[in-house]
Amino acid sequence: MTNYDKLIAVLEEVFQLNQADLDFGIYRILNQKREEITDFLRNKLVPQVKDIIAQSNIGNVHQIKKELDEAIAQAKALGADPDQLPRVKELREQYGAAPSPQALENEIFSHLSAFFKRYYKDGDFISMRRYKKDVYAIPYEGEEVKLYWANHDQYYIKTSEHLKNYAFKLKEGRTVRFELLEASTEKDNRKEEAGKERRFRIHTEKPVDVVGDNTLLIYFTYEIDEQKTKQDKLNEQAAEVVKQHLPGDWAADVLAKMPTEKNKNRTLLDKHLKDFTARNTFDYFIHKDLGGFLSRELDFYIKNEVLQLDDVNPHAPQDFRKQLLKVQALREIGGKIITFLTQLEDFQKKLWLKKKFVVDTQYCITLDRIPEEFYPDIAANDTQREEWVRLFAIDEIEADLTQPGYSEPLSVEFLKAQPFLVLDTAFFSEDFKLKLLATFDNLDDSLDGLLLNSENFQALNLLQTSYAKRIRTTYIDPPYNTPHSEILYKNQFKHSSWLSLINNTFQINRMLWMNNHSFGIAIDDYELSNLLAYLGSVFNDYEISPVVVTHHPQGSGGRLSRTHEYHILLSPPSSPQYLGAVLPDYTEERSFMRSGTASNNYRSGRWKSFYALLYNPIEDRVVDIEEPVPLGEAYPVGETDQGLVRIYPINSKGEERVWRSSYLTGLRRVKDGEIFVTDKGKGTVYQTIEHEGKREVLFSTWTDTKFNAGTNGSQVLSALGLGNEFDYPKSVYTVETAIWAQTYNDRKAIILDYFAGSGTTGHAVINLNREDGGSRRYILVEMGQYFDTVTKPRIQKVIYSADWKDGKPIGRQGSSHAFKYLRLESYEDVLNNLQLKAKDDQQQQLGLNDRFQEEYMLSYLLDVESKGSLLNVGHFENPFDYKLNIIKDNEQVPTKVDLVETFNYLIGLQVHTTERIRGFHVVTGENRAGERILVIWRNLQEKNNADLNTFFQKQQYNTRDQEFDRIYVNGDNNLENLKIGDEKWKVVLIEEAFLQGMFSEQ
Repeated sequence: MTNYDKLIAVLEEVFQLNQADLDFGIYRILNQKREEITDFLRNKLVPQVKDIIAQSNIGNVHQIKKELDEAIAQAKALGADPDQLPRVKELREQYGAAPSPQALENEIFSHLSAFFKRYYKDGDFISMRRYKKDVYAIPYEGEEVKLYWANHDQYYIKTSEHLKNYAFKLKEGRTVRFELLEASTEKDNRKEEAGKERRFRIHTEKPVDVVGDNTLLIYFTYEIDEQKTKQDKLNEQAAEVVKQHLPGDWAADVLAKMPTEKNKNRTLLDKHLKDFTARNTFDYFIHKDLGGFLSRELDFYIKNEVLQLDDVNPHAPQDFRKQLLKVQALREIGGKIITFLTQLEDFQKKLWLKKKFVVDTQYCITLDRIPEEFYPDIAANDTQREEWVRLFAIDEIEADLTQPGYSEPLSVEFLKAQPFLVLDTAFFSEDFKLKLLATFDNLDDSLDGLLLNSENFQALNLLQTSYAKRIRTTYIDPPYNTPHSEILYKNQFKHSSWLSLINNTFQINRMLWMNNHSFGIAIDDYELSNLLAYLGSVFNDYEISPVVVTHHPQGSGGRLSRTHEYHILLSPPSSPQYLGAVLPDYTEERSFMRSGTASNNYRSGRWKSFYALLYNPIEDRVVDIEEPVPLGEAYPVGETDQGLVRIYPINSKGEERVWRSSYLTGLRRVKDGEIFVTDKGKGTVYQTIEHEGKREVLFSTWTDTKFNAGTNGSQVLSALGLGNEFDYPKSVYTVETAIWAQTYNDRKAIILDYFAGSGTTGHAVINLNREDGGSRRYILVEMGQYFDTVTKPRIQKVIYSADWKDGKPIGRQGSSHAFKYLRLESYEDVLNNLQLKAKDDQQQQLGLNDRFQEEYMLSYLLDVESKGSLLNVGHFENPFDYKLNIIKDNEQVPTKVDLVETFNYLIGLQVHTTERIRGFHVVTGENRAGERILVIWRNLQEKNNADLNTFFQKQQYNTRDQEFDRIYVNGDNNLENLKIGDEKWKVVLIEEAFLQGMFSEQ
């Protein structure tokens, strides 16, 4: 293979043109342009190396050859021997020493191949500067401590959930599902040895199984491959094993032909085997600045490995010119390849950062919040009744003299007697849902929670406008990265990949925090050191406090039995979230005695933390600290003029203490909120105040069996009847304690958890509100398929009843509650809805100018040709029927998009009302700037501008009182003409605002 062939092979790999059989994600997009891109690389870009060499006339080789030929001809004309003439000898020596254009080409091709191969592996560019063989350089900018990881400048775009649940549909509703039975990991976190990477292999002992009549399971392992077998070869072996064990009634569909140009005999099974295994190898990271990184590295490569000045002979100028020519060719051709790759990577980054559509919006509301006029329709809904039987066992409610019993169909009287049944609008018509929502005067404020079925980065990205500076507390419980909880890493960078997963969301998360906020992260020993180092580098001005949660986990691995995990607490230095931040240092020159008799218990100064905390009995919380009294004056002990109670750190023995996290008794409050006053002979002494046994000063170790994930967490899920999908769910008591610690002085806090898992955080918030009467709200984000089988049902069950056993409620006294749940478009959905197509006039223009065509290919191809399918505002003519292909069970299904809800989040609208009025969908609310907002949606095919004007005037939306500041309407309109007098409201086209909000980067 020539160096030219090697370069083309490298470029085809780097541009992923060798993956013609893959029809998902970016590969399907590139395959639409594969022939175009291949032709450009082979026939237009790489051959430019020859042109550069030819134009340089390196070493004047052509001139020397011309002079040599002329000298030889003159010698022969004179009858002389050319070989004896000094001039001919000199010219022959110069010509022999001149560099060969072909050799130069090969050298340049070799350098280009080496450079792009160096940083590329399995679909990603890894940002590690290679100083020389097996030696890497870390960029250093004078930091005291430098944390560096291989994927630090990349977006992590996938978890293993898709792999674990890969499935595809057959005819007649049957499903084929690939499942992993075993997945090994490297021992002691060692890197995979070269040639021993993990591979997907068919499970030979149990390759297939049929469950019921409609599901075929095909089992795989993910193991170290000692034989260095290529994955494609293992796929072929898997296909043969499956064929041998495939039940006869499945064979025709599973082995149906799906030929490609490259593989005429490809079957449906072959296609999905390729997709299944490839998804763990490709499309894993997106570089945040590939162009900048590769440009810097090319410059470093040229200076370090090409332009070797020490080897240049100063007496041979042609050597120096040769070096410069190589540099010129590498910069010019390499730069163009980098520009082309950057276009591809930046296009993927644009799609990743694009706000994702809401594809489904539903509400779960307890019946006590629903007007009784809706009860007849609810009672007649069999699908809702069946869910209530499944979730709440309402069929076991027996009739007695005071309460109507269960019957089928349900009665209105039964519904009235069950106020905490949770209605799910998914089981009702769109018309029913809109009429129900129209009964709420302040819809968003009436919600106690929000659930999002989405990848967490995309969910936070959509929330960033609506919830900027509104989140008081974030609590997350990410995968611990242990052998029992790790994601399926595509490469050997296990810790680096995990840190990238965590890093993805932190910057958006920070945008959501209030000034007074806290951040809690659950973790164990496997990633504790890396996490703390990372947090220290990102939150270097924060208070970072690890808490040890001691319990008895099941099977922690390693030589030591790990009977603990950690809760990492972060708070900014200005935050009064913890007592230590509330109480600044202050001393007074006055002697006093602490408990004990040692000499060091006598002090000449007293910390300000001794002075009174001001407690509000109505709000049941500490609200302030009182400034110290002048020296020599007695401490006040009564209530303040505002009715606030003073609390001093005086223990039950009458001894003076200080407020500090290590103090034994601490600040407490009793369950009923009363403050006990006792007289110990030293004036008024306040008994400590306790909250359900939780101290309002935190300790660094939480020790209790109730924190056990294996028993308490599993027992709670099992009691709820949801215990099959999580081996060791987090103990609800652990999360309650964590959230209480982060919100004890704000019972109206919004708590965010974007690794929601089984929904423990939502459960804990509901429990805390029940205990102390708070109105904390939760936002839960979960992408797993168990969102519908565990996460959401858990919240519904906990709302209905506080106590459960064997999946059935013990008592039916629940909580009045409402939450909204959304499903978002995924990154892969975006890719699958794209089509690349140039308009005819564009194609004609491209053919007129080679330079323009090259610039178009290198920089604009993907953006220009995808524009129509990325966001088609032309489809906003009928916004109630906007559809996208959304993947469900690995099958693309045309699905209506909720443009109304998506737009609410794009403009950060706090919704007051939403309703359908005479064919117009009207939303009112307030944006984050405090502007009063009106949004009017219409089907332009049914409602023209005259209809809009008539509707607007009849509703009397903007009279002299200036009701709204900003009005959004889809479609061109002339509402501005309806202004009266000095009205200043502004009309904005929804299409323009939607486009801007969808692609804005903050």
